[in-house]
Amino acid sequence: MALPRGPKKQIGQILLEQGLVTQAQLDQALSVQKSTGERIGAILIELGFVKERDVLRAYAQQLNLPFLDLEKMALDEATMRSIPQNICQKYNAFPIQRNGGKLVVAMADPTNVFAIDDMRLMTGMEIQPMLAAPEDLSALRGRSEPGVMADETLQNALQALGVTGGGNPADVPVVTAGGTDEDLDRVRELAEEVPIIRVVNVLIQTAIKDRASDIHVEPDRRSVRVRYRVDGVLHEMMSIPKYVHAPLISRIKIMADMNIAERRLPLDGRIHVRHEGKDYDLRVSTLPTVFGEKAVMRILDQSSVLIGLHKLGMFPEVQTDVESLMIQPNGMILSTGPTGSGKTTTQYAMLNKINSPEKNVITIEDPVEYQLPGINQVGVNRKAGLTFATAMRHFVRQDPDVIMVGEIRDLETAEIAVQASLTGHLVLSTLHTNDAPSAVTRLVDMGVEPFLISASVVGVLAQRLGRRICTNCKEPYRPPLEALTRVGFRVPDGKETIFYRGRGCELCKHTGYYGRIGVFELMVMNEEIADLIVKRAPLSEVKEAALANGMKTLKQDGFQKVLEGVTTIEEVMRVIFTAGAGM
Repeated sequence: MALPRGPKKQIGQILLEQGLVTQAQLDQALSVQKSTGERIGAILIELGFVKERDVLRAYAQQLNLPFLDLEKMALDEATMRSIPQNICQKYNAFPIQRNGGKLVVAMADPTNVFAIDDMRLMTGMEIQPMLAAPEDLSALRGRSEPGVMADETLQNALQALGVTGGGNPADVPVVTAGGTDEDLDRVRELAEEVPIIRVVNVLIQTAIKDRASDIHVEPDRRSVRVRYRVDGVLHEMMSIPKYVHAPLISRIKIMADMNIAERRLPLDGRIHVRHEGKDYDLRVSTLPTVFGEKAVMRILDQSSVLIGLHKLGMFPEVQTDVESLMIQPNGMILSTGPTGSGKTTTQYAMLNKINSPEKNVITIEDPVEYQLPGINQVGVNRKAGLTFATAMRHFVRQDPDVIMVGEIRDLETAEIAVQASLTGHLVLSTLHTNDAPSAVTRLVDMGVEPFLISASVVGVLAQRLGRRICTNCKEPYRPPLEALTRVGFRVPDGKETIFYRGRGCELCKHTGYYGRIGVFELMVMNEEIADLIVKRAPLSEVKEAALANGMKTLKQDGFQKVLEGVTTIEEVMRVIFTAGAGM
């Protein structure tokens, strides 16, 4: 839907014409605006002259759009689930009504053309945006998302702790960085009591059950927000009163063998749990914020990493090329991509494939997240002086066949890795670059000589992680052709293409996605690329040579997975279309 253009009447003038503010009040607000630069509507609300809904109605009139009072509307469940929750949360929008080929969407910002385009591409329908209050949209998400409310077990645990939605019980201190020793002692006592133990246990067990990779416990001014990252996307699970924060964080610290008295510095710890016969390690990190300590627990499933290359999502031709690189006696194979793109999992899958009784495999990692049978793993210990570089210097005396370096972060580590690969060792490592060809320029920027790079690097594998369409609620649809063209998706000529998406079901918690799949870009070194590197050719030329050598970009690999019905265009856009990546 095209938003109306032309001169807009000012919000203040609209409120004045409606008799909701006086000229004197408007003049006072305008005077404040000159010094603060805030929006006039926000100033009028702060001064107590109008209510927020009055300003929103005036904004809707300014845009020539309806203002929706969602509290009074009867909503259809199927329509509410026509757009996945993560998109609704991302754009603070919600589908409320179908009108022929149009989908009426309530939005906090109906002028967001990117949001409208995304939803049109996803649903295959024309989007009709309307304005709604942000709190109404949040309430709607709470009604539609099963995970927003804590489950019954957690609710019972919170009630046992005294959490009934009211104020702070008198005997539960809200501990800050400057809390007294008496407050700390009381919090320590609470952290050892059954109710708070049960709350933390249920938080962890629910996260594991929901396939979460991370648990975020985030304090705000008046409450504590708990979010789970599932399939790479954060989902808000619940909000609990602020007075639960101190004993909750203290309980997590006790389990992770951390210093509960230290609240001014970031801390790290580890928790081992066993759930339904499986072992999990939780890597715990706390961070002091203005509202108290935030805790993040990374859930590491010890069995999930022992997967084969064939389960990562590589197309057969890419997997064949990767396996041919792995059987080489020496050289360096690099995995690139941002944090959380699955590089470690890919490297472990390679190690599992390579590992045999005839080979000595050594790794240096920061930290060692998963224990691999038959492989010698070393963890970085900076306090003791054990870094990537120092470990690598000693590795060559350990008669290794294969060396894995968790990450090449500096010139010293890079040079030792290169030298190891040139002296008869296969070296696996990671870099943070957007695509495969960029790994070459990153090493040059670090100070590695180009002739050493061309002689040592045998292949670079760039990757991302995208969500799989839920097979339980998978359905075909036809997105608008112009929307496909806008994102650079070219439908094969003369071929009728069917696209798929997840409708949303109980299994995927109405997200339309279940599990993740890798998107890959493999650059195999050849003479032409090696010559370009030695000549310090521009990145564009290296990339052009790699494409001529058969490399498929991240974008091409992702779109091929879209055509095969594995993932969606929206996921490819989300994980690949960053500046300079996969274009």
